[in-house]
Amino acid sequence: MSRVGKKPITIPQGVDVTINGQTVIVKGPKGELKEDLNAVITVSLVDGEEGKEIQVTINQEDDKNERAQWGTARALIANMVTGVTEGFSRKLEVNGVGYRVNLEGRKIVLNVGYSHDVRIELPVGMDALVEGNLITLLGANKHDVGELADRIRKVRKPEPYKGKGIKYAEEVIRRKAGKAQKAGE
Repeated sequence: MSRVGKKPITIPQGVDVTINGQTVIVKGPKGELKEDLNAVITVSLVDGEEGKEIQVTINQEDDKNERAQWGTARALIANMVTGVTEGFSRKLEVNGVGYRVNLEGRKIVLNVGYSHDVRIELPVGMDALVEGNLITLLGANKHDVGELADRIRKVRKPEPYKGKGIKYAEEVIRRKAGKAQKAGE
């Protein structure tokens, strides 16, 4: 039984939810998100204790695949509601001698040891802040924020010897010792 799927999603003030078959559209102050859900999922608006709520159900509770889709669909809708109200953010740190990051309009410009600057265009609906060597990505869609953060990190992954590269702010890089020299040389 999905414990996540059973839990109703409370709709805060200023958020409008539209359900059209398997498509859920959530509009709020930070934007509009749309998600097409699996056919085994039924989504409905109900009146709850604290106002309107979204209830996610499935046809057969004994089917393992349907239970998995149930929890996933509920989590996706909850992330949509959170995204249009509060938004999501991800922080990246650029470490290394001479490594720099700048924001030029809607492009993040990374100078991370290559012979050229790496330019990454910000998708529609996302913003970025650059403060020194810290990049903060902001957006309503959790998936898009995480995917862009991963694309930026892949430009120069952190290496374990000096810790140079681009890493998530909360990430801990396990450091290795360099080459050990033989005794007597």
